[in-house]
Amino acid sequence: MCRHIAYVGEPITLGAVLSDPPHALLRQSWSPRRQRYGTVNADGFGVGWYADGDPVPARYRRAVPIWADPSFADLARVVRSGALLAAVRSATLRGADGEAAAAPFAAGPWLFSHNGAVPGWPESLAATAAELPAAELLALEARTDSALVWALVLHRLRSGDEPGRALVDAVRAVAGAAPGARLNLLLTDGTAIHATAWGDTLWYLADPAGRSMTVASEPYDDDPGWRETPDRTLLTATRADVLLSPLKEPSP
Repeated sequence: MCRHIAYVGEPITLGAVLSDPPHALLRQSWSPRRQRYGTVNADGFGVGWYADGDPVPARYRRAVPIWADPSFADLARVVRSGALLAAVRSATLRGADGEAAAAPFAAGPWLFSHNGAVPGWPESLAATAAELPAAELLALEARTDSALVWALVLHRLRSGDEPGRALVDAVRAVAGAAPGARLNLLLTDGTAIHATAWGDTLWYLADPAGRSMTVASEPYDDDPGWRETPDRTLLTATRADVLLSPLKEPSP
């Protein structure tokens, strides 16, 4: 469910990543090649990007399919950025919260996306959600599993956890409460990309000259440089380097 992608590197147009390649996110919205769950990602989309000198990203989100938004093509053609995160959505529950449920979610310098689903939502995460202060629960942007997972990650970031640890601890908390949860998470602050492979596909493409890094649910073209991330892995990447760390299942 869902496809997402993050890029850090030399400034490029949004379209160079999201719509121009033959199997870009635009095409993945109706014809993904490696999606294990669901077939069409038509329940909204979003893109967040960073302007030069501004650490707080801009976002553009819609509740309609990406192919049905006539403004997206112009946006993708002219907006340039050295970092972005985008997603097309296949909703766990149809009609939940519309545009507010579309990734990326954002706070301060962070952009976040969740590719997957939490079995038994919302009952399965009732106890896990109780770890959040009431103010943070009331501030949830949408009534979805992805929005709650983001709240769990953000709570850890605000508590001082480094990004990879925040993702891993949130994944273990959710997977422990809802066995079988698919939790491919994607997080960036515009300089580095942090991601988990947990139940679905995750790939990365490193520029040989160290000028850019792309992390995505699936390759957007047939470049032989794409590498698949093993399941149960934390990925941490900059434009010049990538580190893969295996993850353990949560204790019973």
